[in-house]
Amino acid sequence: MSARKISSKKATAPTISGGKKMVLGFQHLLAMFGATVLVPILTGLDPSLALLSAGLGTLIFHFVTGGKVPVFLGSSFAFIGAIAMTLASEGIGSVKSGIIGAGIIYIIMSYIIKIVGAEKVKSFFPPIVTGPVIMVIGLRLAPVALSMSGYSYDYATQTGYFSLPSLAAAAVVIVTMIVVSIFAKGFFKLVPILIAVVTGYLASIPLGLVDFTNVANAGWIGLSSKSIEHLTTLPNFSMAGIIAISPIALVIFIEHFGDITTNGAVVGKDFFKDPGVHKTMLGDGLATLLAGFIGGPANTTYSENTGVLAVTKIYDPSVLRLAAIFAVVLSLVGKFGALISSIPSAVMGGVSIILFGMIASVGVRTMVEARLDFAHSRNLIISSLILVCGIAIDNVYVSGSLSLSGLAIAALIGVVLNKLLPDNI
Repeated sequence: MSARKISSKKATAPTISGGKKMVLGFQHLLAMFGATVLVPILTGLDPSLALLSAGLGTLIFHFVTGGKVPVFLGSSFAFIGAIAMTLASEGIGSVKSGIIGAGIIYIIMSYIIKIVGAEKVKSFFPPIVTGPVIMVIGLRLAPVALSMSGYSYDYATQTGYFSLPSLAAAAVVIVTMIVVSIFAKGFFKLVPILIAVVTGYLASIPLGLVDFTNVANAGWIGLSSKSIEHLTTLPNFSMAGIIAISPIALVIFIEHFGDITTNGAVVGKDFFKDPGVHKTMLGDGLATLLAGFIGGPANTTYSENTGVLAVTKIYDPSVLRLAAIFAVVLSLVGKFGALISSIPSAVMGGVSIILFGMIASVGVRTMVEARLDFAHSRNLIISSLILVCGIAIDNVYVSGSLSLSGLAIAALIGVVLNKLLPDNI
């Protein structure tokens, strides 16, 4: 998504043992877990199948991209409205057909990108576009992080609401991450998120934020009856499901560019060149195609895990593959899944405040490294419109359930203005 060289430095990382990789992989699992299971909870799909499709989809992505991109694929939020509506009115068979259609569209787009060429695509996304877009990716998620942490604001009444126990738990997580990141030595410095989550979880128990009921009731091995029903139902390839869900893939490909650019900016590599954005798009498409067949939501690259990369500075893709294997195992272990599900949202909110802030900071770094001159009106106009539109616009419904996110709109504005505005203003 960027016309520039992401970094003149090659990404370096300390050599880590197999045991440490396991712990780091589990940390990535924690980062993706909340958002990945939230999508099926909101839409009516099955969380276990969402984890299964995320894990298998990530492994497919790494196979397609030659294991070069440290990315984790999880449930896409862009499809929530369409999936929920289709599931309620048409059933799981129609949902499957729509998600399969979305995967096919991704695959077609990947071949179009391959034919046109990555350089041609990258010319539309210079640092003046990618920097603000990356900032928007992080800043759009800021209200979600604060809401998870126990704070919300009602604009109608102009009143802020907060939960002291939740804020306290989130504060424990944030302070722990800061202390471990700055003062810890050796391996402990590599797992600040894991240490913060465990500390926050323990602190949440006396605060009354942890409910062990589902852990006690869950079985050890196997899928639930709902999981089996959704898994075994065949896609019916109804036009209702295809029309409602599949076209969403056409309006979110820019977000894929943004996510891959962000990941490359964190790692210090240009994934548009190697392995190529057409391959990352193909990986997304095949993963979404699989998710459609087994009853999971459409997949997308996760900013949460890119945030973990920024914190730990461990960019080894094999760690992400371990997290994917853990997700597959977790989908089949009822007790463990219930235990992870019992982590309070306030704990994950505290983690998200830092992770999403780091994503936004990567956008700032992108512009700084490109040495953009904001004395030029052109740069000011492009960046200001991307930031305002990207943050202020929620979703614009085009037709029925088909909507454009503020991020997609902002990125489109940036791409168009970059081509239209002369360089000398």
